Amino acid sequence: MQPNRVKKILKSGGIAMGTYVGGIADPQIVEIIGHAGFDAAFIDMEHTSFDLSTVQLMVMAAERVGVTPIVRPPGFDPAFLLRLLDMGVQGVQIPHITDANAAREAVKAVRYPPLGERGMAGASRASNFGALPLTEHMRQSNEEITLAVMIEDLPSLDQIEEIAQVEGIDIVAIGPSDMSRALGVAGSSDHPKMAAAVDRVRAALAKGKGARLALPTHHAAFPRNAKQLLELGVGYTNFAPSPEARLLKVLRDQISAERKAMG
Repeated sequence: MQPNRVKKILKSGGIAMGTYVGGIADPQIVEIIGHAGFDAAFIDMEHTSFDLSTVQLMVMAAERVGVTPIVRPPGFDPAFLLRLLDMGVQGVQIPHITDANAAREAVKAVRYPPLGERGMAGASRASNFGALPLTEHMRQSNEEITLAVMIEDLPSLDQIEEIAQVEGIDIVAIGPSDMSRALGVAGSSDHPKMAAAVDRVRAALAKGKGARLALPTHHAAFPRNAKQLLELGVGYTNFAPSPEARLLKVLRDQISAERKAMG
């Protein structure tokens, strides 16, 4: 397993910058993200139709360009997570973690003993098909895989102090869209309730076991640039929009300009 670029930045106190792969099922998107200079490619299986074969090709593309592939599964399923990890995924971001017990179960599923209870496969792609000794593969995996849990609902916000005390978590990611909905302020920008929720998570992590905060850049519900997020203590951020939204804007602007020029 190659060194995890995001985890290295997290440990240094910096901010790792990723961006969304979107819904285009083509590994070349990941290569473009790497060539553009991002630290991570965020592969979303919660809101797309991606299958595991597509994700594996994206992971291989990420390895080629030296970025960290982070996958958000549809939900928490240890068996599904194991398939992602065995194919070589370097980061997983689990949505809708509601309490400390769920966070502990996530650690168990992602980490090998003694940190967790991840199942073993001696000849997985993650272990170079068995070329890497099992003990070394286990050590590398526990050191290099990034585990992020998402705080998106009121129960998780109410238990954030307990969640922050769970060992083995690298990132606690706030989902601003779902959190603003849960707070009853969906559609608003920079609402005091949203700012208070971010502050509560920040304070809990400052007293926690070392997990860093994650928030997207320039999100409508909590609009901050990367510099402002770093000043808040954020260790990971995703840039929006997705590639298809960027492509649509460029194409619209181009054809609009040409038609306007024609009178």
